[in-house]
Amino acid sequence: MNSRDYNKELIDNSGRKYAYGFDFDIMHPYMLRSFEPFLNKSGNALELGSSKGHFTKRLSKIFDDLTCVEASSDAIEEAKQKVPPSVNFINGLFEDVKLPQKYDNIILTHVLEHLDDPVRILKRVKNEWLNKSGSLFLVTPNAMAPSRQIAVKMGLVEYNSAVTPAEEKHGHRITYTLDTLERDAKKSGLKTIHRSGIFFKALANFQWDKIVQTDIISKEYLDGCYDLGHHYPELCSSIFLLCKK
Repeated sequence: MNSRDYNKELIDNSGRKYAYGFDFDIMHPYMLRSFEPFLNKSGNALELGSSKGHFTKRLSKIFDDLTCVEASSDAIEEAKQKVPPSVNFINGLFEDVKLPQKYDNIILTHVLEHLDDPVRILKRVKNEWLNKSGSLFLVTPNAMAPSRQIAVKMGLVEYNSAVTPAEEKHGHRITYTLDTLERDAKKSGLKTIHRSGIFFKALANFQWDKIVQTDIISKEYLDGCYDLGHHYPELCSSIFLLCKK
């Protein structure tokens, strides 16, 4: 029996916010830029874990047929205010939900680390929800991001891939590296077609939220961090796998 309170996991706690301006304003656009060459824009899309709809809003401008599965009923109510009524929301658990069709694009961003059995869900993606020629866009936070490694050296985090108490309150179960993310994708039977990092990151999210309010950081600098991430994926804020059957 699942005893998790997914509405409670969304609430900010004393150790960290659930999401930062850095996520919405910087990471989301660069995620989409990373996805761009691989998206089937004429096909349908499934977003697994839409949260409060910030990324969903961006996806709704790309896909006419968009379905979102989200465990938190509170999050869905907020998300509905951000997107067109044509977006189909399903309040349910990935472990139990029954979906009416298969999908050309499946988006799973910053969600896999929250799952109690990630390989089981990736198997459902492969066997039940992904079209024969469809693509899974799989993104997680990166344990090896310099900002996190610095936090370890400062004594704020026990080790790079640790799940901190504040992260645990937000439902995190694992902190992935490229190596362990590819391991779980392989265990599920998915084939990794492309791997990359998204945005070279040496500052913590709360530090980015403060610094982008100044004139210290330019758009060109942000683009430079994004481009540098392609050279050093293991040092990025997030890691990205494009997977197929």
